[in-house]
Amino acid sequence: MIRRFASLLLPRFLRFRKEIVVLWRAFWIPTTPLYLKIAAIGAALYLVWPMDLIPDFIPILGWLDDIVIIPLIVAWIVSRLPREDAAHSAKGPVIDGTARRI
Repeated sequence: MIRRFASLLLPRFLRFRKEIVVLWRAFWIPTTPLYLKIAAIGAALYLVWPMDLIPDFIPILGWLDDIVIIPLIVAWIVSRLPREDAAHSAKGPVIDGTARRI
C-alpha cells in the first residue's frame, strides 16, 4: 500500500517541482498575462497566509489542504500559460511546442 502511494506521489512531486520553475520564469516574462501573475502571487500568499480552508492546528487535515490545493493551483496556472512563455521558461530543446529533456 505504501509503495503504491509512493509510486503515485513521487512523479507528481517531480512534475510539481518543474511547474514551479516554469511558473517562476514565466512570471518575469512581460508577455505573461496579468491575471496569471496575480494568480501566482495569490497561490504564494495562500501558502503563507495564516487563514486556511482547514486550520493548520488540526494535525493532518490542516497540512493536507496545503499539499493538495497549492499543486492544483500551480498546475492550473501553468496550463493557462501561453505556449511561448512556457517554452521560454523551460530549459532544454523545444520540440512540437512542449519541453522535452533528453
